[in-house]
Amino acid sequence: MIDVTASTYATPAPTGAKLGAVLRATAGNFLEMFDFFLAGIYAEQIGKAFFATGNEYIDTLIAFVVFWFGALMRPLGAIYLGAYVDSIGRRKGLILTLAIMATGTVIIAVTPGYATIGVAAPIIVVAGRLLQGFSAGVELGGVSVYLAEIATPGTKGFVTSFQSASQQVAVFVAALIGYAVKQAMPQAQVDAWGWRIPFLIGCMIVPLIFILRRSLQETPEFLARKTHPKPAEIYRSLAVNAGVVLLGMLLVMLTTVAFYFITVYTRDYSKTLKLSDGGALLVTMLIAATNFLWLPVGGAISDRIGRKPVMLAAAGLMFLSAWPGLAFLADAPTLEKLILVEMVFSLGYGVYNGAMVASLTEVVPVQLRASAFALSYSLAAALFGTATPLVSKGLIGLTGYNASPAFWLMIAAAASIFAATTFYSRAAQERRG
Repeated sequence: MIDVTASTYATPAPTGAKLGAVLRATAGNFLEMFDFFLAGIYAEQIGKAFFATGNEYIDTLIAFVVFWFGALMRPLGAIYLGAYVDSIGRRKGLILTLAIMATGTVIIAVTPGYATIGVAAPIIVVAGRLLQGFSAGVELGGVSVYLAEIATPGTKGFVTSFQSASQQVAVFVAALIGYAVKQAMPQAQVDAWGWRIPFLIGCMIVPLIFILRRSLQETPEFLARKTHPKPAEIYRSLAVNAGVVLLGMLLVMLTTVAFYFITVYTRDYSKTLKLSDGGALLVTMLIAATNFLWLPVGGAISDRIGRKPVMLAAAGLMFLSAWPGLAFLADAPTLEKLILVEMVFSLGYGVYNGAMVASLTEVVPVQLRASAFALSYSLAAALFGTATPLVSKGLIGLTGYNASPAFWLMIAAAASIFAATTFYSRAAQERRG
């Protein structure tokens, strides 16, 4: 049964208490995206430090492959940690995922480079990246479900949008720190060791986030259920509901592809276009700010007029603007054009994702809400989203045309339009039946 109605379980809470719960829940989500984003924008430096092939293009490509390998762990994290969250509770699950993520971050921050410890360096860094991916597999889903279950009726889209909004804060802060590091020291020092500074800052904020997470209360909806499925039952239910999970993956596809294109890949894409590196970081900060604006707008509008029309309109914008936008930029690149094109993409991404997160919590089965949501999201991130820098770089290398990543964006938009249409068509049929 597909439930696309607003939750009736959430108990209204004072505004201050609700805001505090949102901030505590999304704090760990901030760390997750902060670390994932850093691995993308410092791909060139990470490649040189840990792989050292002597070829800058190959080093960066390998770093993007490792970035993607971390994402391949996300479905496993979604299955195993997601079952834990659905069985034991949202609060305990969010504390566990934070601990795993923090471990991976520390490993990447302090591991010596290839020149110091040889082949052990890339092995250790890959292990740290895999831990990050395993944790991220359920972090995002756990936070989204937590927010959905504490939202009062009629506000679920708006409240759940702050899961993604916290990621935009992380992108903004990471880009700001990266820009400050670049301005404070010569590029040679940034390449040698300066790139580690943002990772070390991420390590320093971990204790504060742990304190915030430990003060979370379990959601009223979870506590109200008389029974909670055991992990083995959840695994069987996931298999039975594989079709819903795969449709959910397609629903999320546009979110992950667009996000990684306009944030993580912007710095490398800017370099391909022969634009300034500092300018690319400033563009990234601007995009994070506009994403933060559009996400709650999309969520709030979907609370008023429904999830489906909002998602279809935003996905349609992405599909129709991808090719003309990137062709306009690639034919005569300027920083101003990069800002304009990515602002359009930011609008499409933000409004779509603001509605999509709430939608996904509603269309997956209630008893495995965290695990099914997390698995759908993780599959989309692993197979499509975090592969975006690698795919985009590969398409440019294959075609020799800098606008070719538009095809990837258009495929993602088309897939999400198909999924949204299918989900809500099924819901309409079930209501009539």
